[in-house]
Order: sequence, then structure tokens, then C-alpha cells
Amino acid sequence: MRVAVTGASGKLGVAVVEDLTAHGHRVITLDQTTPTDPAMGARVDLTDYGQTVDVLGGIEDRHDGLDAVVHLAALPSPGLAPDVATFENNILASYHVFRAALRLGIRNIVHASSETLLGIPFAQDPPYLPVDEEYPVRPESTYSLVKHLEETMAHQFVRWHPDLKMVGLRFSNVMRVEDYAQFPGFDADPASRDWNLWAYIDRRDGAQAVRKALTWQHTGYETFVIANDDSVMSRSTAELAAARFPDVRVTKELGEHESLLSNAKAKRLLGFAPEHSWRDHV
Repeated sequence: MRVAVTGASGKLGVAVVEDLTAHGHRVITLDQTTPTDPAMGARVDLTDYGQTVDVLGGIEDRHDGLDAVVHLAALPSPGLAPDVATFENNILASYHVFRAALRLGIRNIVHASSETLLGIPFAQDPPYLPVDEEYPVRPESTYSLVKHLEETMAHQFVRWHPDLKMVGLRFSNVMRVEDYAQFPGFDADPASRDWNLWAYIDRRDGAQAVRKALTWQHTGYETFVIANDDSVMSRSTAELAAARFPDVRVTKELGEHESLLSNAKAKRLLGFAPEHSWRDHV
């Protein structure tokens, strides 16, 4: 496929570009920064609708149309900018990408949603463990609120366009191999990582999820939690859950280091199969 990747220079974007290219797709990189390889893409301000529709419609000497869009570009977490700046940047960029793609006849869109919609940082206990996509979203920050609005937009866009496929990937905390050196230190203070139930996603496995979402034969809108199979801790998951969430129902017998962000739906429908663990690098 001919695929545009927004936010291509980001932590996850770099891995997505590498993975899609390795699997034979032609990738057009789009970002606020000038691409390292100008032949692969362009610099664009996605908060400008004119630029967005133009760059998805075609770029001289780069492409003359697309089969799919992967939208990763955003201020990637709360607190990086004033709340109103986070809201304005992220919601405008997402609306412009979604709307421009639809105007251009692109019917395959994958976008980065977030684990934060599950209620992270869990000031209120989750309804059960492991958490999954089955309970109503609980945005606890402006960043997370925008993710909720993006998912809401997607639900309406597929209602308007029955031939459209949109997939929202609720990525856990994205990690590079070099980040794993800090993981053994988490054992000294489990509370330092309980904000997202001690979960993570290796960026290479995140890229795999993107690729499998793109090639999934489906119409409509679906969301998937994308997390690795294991936690960031050496301590058992059952012990961690009992200590931090003693009153929360556990719905299954937990594996020793099983993630409390359930990726079961992604495995079942997308064929997602995490291949990388921090335990292989430390």
C-alpha cells in the first residue's frame, strides 16, 4: 500500500516507518520537521487544513495519492504544553487528517489513541482487572479527553461512510530498547509505575499492531488496547494487583508477569502477537 504516516519522526513513528517499509509498503512521512530523507515525505502543519488536504492528496515528486493513513502526530502526553494548547493542537490535527482523508477517498485510517482512556492514572479504581476495551472510557486529562473526542469522531465518520475502516490503537507507554536499562529500578518502588498498571509497549510491537490494523479486512470502527504481554516489574502481577487494588475484582487467573492491560482483543481480531520483552535486553 501507499501509506502516509503522520508524526513519522516520533518514538513510535520511526518504528512504524521502518516496519511498513520492511514489509513492502511505500511510506510517505509527514511531520512538523523536515524529513531526514526528503524523498520519503514532507514537512507539514496538520493544524492547517489546507496543508493537510494538499499533502494527503499529492506531493510533487513524492506521491499522487494514498491507500491509507496512519495518524500518530500529536503532543504525546499531558503536561508538555498548556492544556488549551494540547487540546487545540491535537484535536485540530486529528480532525483535519480524518476529514482530508475522507474528502480524498481514503478509506483505511489507523490512528493512535491511548491507554489513558482506560482511566489512567487510576485516581479511581478500575472496575475490574485486567482492564480492556469493554467499559466506558474515563479520560482524566485534557490529553485523554482529546483522545476520547477523536474516537467519538471516528464512530460518526464510519456511520456516515459505511465503506470506511478506522482503527484506534490505545497504545500503552511506548518504549525503545535503550529505555529498558531503567526497568530493574522500578522494583524498588512499585508505586512509581502503578499509574498505568505497570504496562508498556515495545515500539517494534506497536509498529506491528499498526501494520496488522492496516491490513485487517474490516469496515467500521474498532479500538484495541496495545500493550506487551508482560509488565515492567519483576514482582508477580497478582501480588502487585492485590497490594494496589485490594478491592478490585480480578476476572482471571493471572500469569506471573502478565500485563494488566489486556491485549486479548487485538490478538483475537488483528492477529497481534508481541515479539519483544524488556526481559530480553536487561
